[in-house]
Amino acid sequence: MKIMRLKEVIDSTGLARSTIYKYIGENTFPKSVSLGDRCVGWVDSEVYEWILARIEERDLAEGAAARSTAHLSMAS
Repeated sequence: MKIMRLKEVIDSTGLARSTIYKYIGENTFPKSVSLGDRCVGWVDSEVYEWILARIEERDLAEGAAARSTAHLSMAS
């Protein structure tokens, strides 16, 4: 297990700092871990699982769109 600092989370996700904290506030992103008085980090596996879940959502949405398109073309 590795703890990622904010810069690495930003680099890994492509998200801005403000977006990461917005998602944390919405409980849709892994919570940070306190490492000291003014220092936080994120568990790398939690961040990577979050990224994989976004990819899975995309693939499911694309699959649904493809099924919808195929259904429409068969109905013609």
